[in-house]
Parts: sequence; C-alpha cells; structure tokens
Amino acid sequence: MSEDKKMNIVMELISTHVCKISDVGFHGNLFGGQMLAWLDEAAAAYVCQMCDSPQMVTVKVDTVHFKLPVRPHQIIKIYGKLKSIRSTSATVELEARRHSPYNGSQKIVCTTTMTFVRIDGDGCPVPIGDHIKEKRGLGDD
Repeated sequence: MSEDKKMNIVMELISTHVCKISDVGFHGNLFGGQMLAWLDEAAAAYVCQMCDSPQMVTVKVDTVHFKLPVRPHQIIKIYGKLKSIRSTSATVELEARRHSPYNGSQKIVCTTTMTFVRIDGDGCPVPIGDHIKEKRGLGDD
C-alpha cells in the first residue's frame, strides 16, 4: 500500500482549499497566516463534530512545521485525527497536503496539533461527557 493510502486510513479529510493569487506573498508562496486560518477553521469544525458540541474554541496551537511551499492554483487538502479527549478539551493532529489533480499524489506541506476547549455561554470550560470519550474510543491520558 502506498504511503498516501496509509495516511488516508489514519486521518480523515476535513477540508479542501485552492491557493488563490490573493493568498500569496511577495515570494509567490501561500501566506503562513492563511494556512493557519485554514487549519484552525477545519480543526474547529472537525472537533465540534467529534465532540458533539458547537461550543469548542481553540486554546492551543503546537509547533507548526511548514515543510513545503504552496503556490497559486494548487489544491490543499487538510486531514485530521482526534488524538485525545480530556475532561474539558480535545486535541487534533493535522496535516495539510498538496494534492495533484493529475495523478492523485499528495505531499505534506504543513503539520501541527491543536487543542480545543468546550465552553459554556460565559466562555468558561465545561466537561466533555464521558459518553463522547467512549463513543470515540478515547479518554484521559
């Protein structure tokens, strides 16, 4: 099995973007901040889905590793995997991959891990139910 197919088994496709001319800087590459915005938005939607709650907010972004440049007109697919669920938070591993429409090959262009916290109406942390941890096969580490 190819490395691309192995990666798809472990991580789920959660978002797709096309790099536009307006997304690039002076060197002709995608702005890092644009990639971070795509990752944050995709991860937030994914973790809300995984935790059955729309009340999840970003609390931490681990080291972001920009591995390869992204240029205009390239397709970027963002993949995620739920890494852990703790009492009030969930952590997601993310990969952004440059996708070739010609042959389906993908190259990882950026990786990071993000943590989200479930909040109440006042913005205070609230527990993620044990039923969610059981449903996802995860729990406190």
